[in-house]
Amino acid sequence: MMTRAWTTGLMLTLLAGTAASAAAAPKRTPTRPRVATPASPEARAAALVRKMTRDEKLTLVFGYFGTDFAPKKFTTPKEARPGSAGYVPGIPRLGIPPQWQTDAGVGVATQGGAVQKRERTALPSGLATAASWNRDLAFAGGAMIGDEARNSGFNVMLAGGVNLMREPRNGRNFEYGGEDPLLAGAIVGAQIAGIQSNRIISTVKHYAVNDQETDRFKANSIVEESALRTSDLLAFQFAIERSNPGSVMCSYNRINGDYGCENDFLLNQVLRKDWKWPGYVMSDWGATHSAAKAANAGLDQDSGFPFDDQPWFGEPLKQAVASGAVSEAQLDGMATRILRSMIAHGLFEHPVAEAAIDYDSHAVVTRRDAEEGAVLLKNAGALLPLSPATKRIAVIGGHADKGVLAGGGSSLVYPRGGNAVPGLMPAAWPGPIMYYPSSPMDAIAKQAPGAQVRFASGEDSAAAAALAQDSDVAIVFVTQWAGEGFDVPLSLSDNQDALIAAVAAANPRTVVVMETGGPVLTPWIDQVGAALAAWYPGTEGGTAIANLLFGKVNPSGHLPATFPRSLDQLPRPTAPNPGETIYSEGATVGYKWYDAKGLEPQFPFGHGLSYTDFSLGGLSAAPTGAGVSVTFMVRNTGAVAGKAVPQVYVAGTGWEAPKRLGAFDKVALEPGASKRVTLRVDPRLLATWDPAGHQWRIAAGNYDVIVGQSSRDIAQKVTIRLPARTLPVGWAPPAAR
Repeated sequence: MMTRAWTTGLMLTLLAGTAASAAAAPKRTPTRPRVATPASPEARAAALVRKMTRDEKLTLVFGYFGTDFAPKKFTTPKEARPGSAGYVPGIPRLGIPPQWQTDAGVGVATQGGAVQKRERTALPSGLATAASWNRDLAFAGGAMIGDEARNSGFNVMLAGGVNLMREPRNGRNFEYGGEDPLLAGAIVGAQIAGIQSNRIISTVKHYAVNDQETDRFKANSIVEESALRTSDLLAFQFAIERSNPGSVMCSYNRINGDYGCENDFLLNQVLRKDWKWPGYVMSDWGATHSAAKAANAGLDQDSGFPFDDQPWFGEPLKQAVASGAVSEAQLDGMATRILRSMIAHGLFEHPVAEAAIDYDSHAVVTRRDAEEGAVLLKNAGALLPLSPATKRIAVIGGHADKGVLAGGGSSLVYPRGGNAVPGLMPAAWPGPIMYYPSSPMDAIAKQAPGAQVRFASGEDSAAAAALAQDSDVAIVFVTQWAGEGFDVPLSLSDNQDALIAAVAAANPRTVVVMETGGPVLTPWIDQVGAALAAWYPGTEGGTAIANLLFGKVNPSGHLPATFPRSLDQLPRPTAPNPGETIYSEGATVGYKWYDAKGLEPQFPFGHGLSYTDFSLGGLSAAPTGAGVSVTFMVRNTGAVAGKAVPQVYVAGTGWEAPKRLGAFDKVALEPGASKRVTLRVDPRLLATWDPAGHQWRIAAGNYDVIVGQSSRDIAQKVTIRLPARTLPVGWAPPAAR
């Protein structure tokens, strides 16, 4: 929309151009009038806010749940999309569109009764996408679910979970990006960018240290600032730099005493002042606890009423502005930031509407994600890939005759074809327990058309073992359901460990396929021939698993999180507790903890096998710009095509751990082919946080640069010397500016 100044400037330009042309007509051809540059999103938003009444501004900062909610006798506004996560009314007289918000992470999730469900495509879990170590794949997946959001009538997608895996039992780990800030930030940032390529807004969440579901509405996460800056906050910083999300969602929990949505340090100091991020902060649904304190601390939009105990940014905020507890300028800033993101991300010029969805092409996207995110943990004696000529195949457990498991809670996508295993408890939220109708057993039968493929439920271990003994190969599917609102043990439930042991004793050619939300304990690993971590593999998961088992696709996933040998290896061996959690490990999260404590995990961060072999060599490193440039050769030394995941680690002195992930790539190679790879290490990964100077500090000295295929599988190391250097708090690589 034109401001008065912009319109006046354009008119003066046109008048001046006309007069000049008339005077010079005998001497030269008239020139085309100059057209003024359109106003920036910031200027357009500010101009709109100047035209708004106070009540209109208050309309913009307060959102409703998009679904009728019987427990609180709440009826959603009729303009909301049925079954949606949220709705913020528009302001028609100013041309401001509503915000139609959909829960997300792996696809368009809908809430409420069955009549309100939209059947859509689901990606694999966020952790599975992180396990792909493939930024392009993450972007493609984001673009796909963003397209389905737009064509379902949504212009805000609540996707982008980047919380680090401090607690491997966290029930929402499946939504996030693992335990390393670089990997999580890069992959989740790419997915957010893909979503927003559809001219809709995506969020990054849950800001911050939202690392357990136990007592999630009140728990207090205690982490010292320097540790936060080099771990959890750095993950968010990387994601934001790579995607420019329209919104950040603040979390339920307290962080060092203050709720995430009342946390001046996180919202005003870090996001706005230090990082210069221009978007708006929305609350998680039910995460607002005040009007004046939250608004003054940096919360822009109170989301999802009636989940809060009061409509805090409704009448309470109106009274706070009237009394001066919240200034009119503060309210203006809140409205401006919301409008700025809506304008910048295309919500004004590209309105959403329901339209046809290309499910066939989207199925290819999610299948490829599942294939590249699955991690081959073990493959003794090259048991895999299976031959299509295999005669007798036992498929055991995990409802593998019907479908593949999904995570529960607000991110749950309802698939086309409905729940393959209906009736499992809990049926209500965070359920239902959902199995997507992509049967691994059916897909296995298609890969081995002459085979006798038989199924045992696994409920009777003796019967399963008898079937395995009478088969050429036994494939055991084990599952662990996780979801929002609860944490999970690391041990498999329902005697599944005993089932695996019984089957493996009956047939040494036993393959275990794990459908889990994160790491699990594997006491049976030495007894089985092969193990594949398939995570929650999405709506094409059964086909993807069969493609991997039979070698139609070569596994290329690598672990985004460490698998422990036992609970006593964890920083907190006991289950997550309510109340206060002191994260005494600081920034020593995940593999850094195992390195620092000299612990041998079951499977290390970055681990992943292939049906071919790769070599890494020719490593060199040198300072360049503010960081370090690293070059090496990757070669496929095996007999089939595959994708390597070379990982660069850096090691310095005075750090929280012996080494940090500094860079990574994913490289496709034909047999015998090689490629020279050059990567750049972000200087913040070479630095420590200087709280006194409020800056990053790189100490002068020697640094090791390491290349390997996991955090423990090291191929080569070189040492370089770096001079002392400081970086300002808001430093970002040029591409991110």
